[in-house]
Amino acid sequence: MAFLRLSIAALSTFSSFSRGASKLLLEQKRFVGIALKCVGTTRTHTTRISVLSKILNVRGGDSSEQTSRHLSSETKYEKLADPAPGSPFHLALPVHNLEIAKDFYGNVLGCAEGRSSEKWQDYSLNGHQIVCHWVGEDYRCNDYFNPVDGDDIPVPHFGLALTEDQFHALADRLKKSGVEFIIEPHLRFKGQPGEQWTMFFKDPSGNNLEFKAMTKIDNLFAKYNVVE
Repeated sequence: MAFLRLSIAALSTFSSFSRGASKLLLEQKRFVGIALKCVGTTRTHTTRISVLSKILNVRGGDSSEQTSRHLSSETKYEKLADPAPGSPFHLALPVHNLEIAKDFYGNVLGCAEGRSSEKWQDYSLNGHQIVCHWVGEDYRCNDYFNPVDGDDIPVPHFGLALTEDQFHALADRLKKSGVEFIIEPHLRFKGQPGEQWTMFFKDPSGNNLEFKAMTKIDNLFAKYNVVE
């Protein structure tokens, strides 16, 4: 009964803030009384408060329980990859089908999956964040081309600068998976400061990827004029 008197007193205080709330106040008082009768056989005072709070929450009372659903500490998750050292880049790309994209980026390229929804998926590309966004079944990348060292390079494209061992391991993996190369793995800019292994291929939505490997990694940003 003490708890009931407390609840009614609190609701009475609330009514002073608005004269027009008297009808709502009476309804809430009746509801508190009914709720307490429903949990009257509960053994402990704490449990009675807990049960009553849940009932009130359904009727638009305390929203703390609803808020807790949005706290990251309440969300179960697993971490399949670590971010790359320094400042990992973020790239969002359009795809026509998320399941097909998942097979390509997850199984063919071996990218660990991160967060996802019904409309997009995160992947770790060697610790960098790429996000596949579904934009419609009709999407295919619109290509442009630019000549580089005798090859017509599709633009736009993205990828990674790997070590030589990583490059050749990936090339073998792609060949075994039946991926068709736009530009086969080969060495370009031979004998120049920018000498590098390179290969180009597409994802199932037509987005272009290039993976390369400098023969001298320190020369990735070597500045000089390239003569075509």
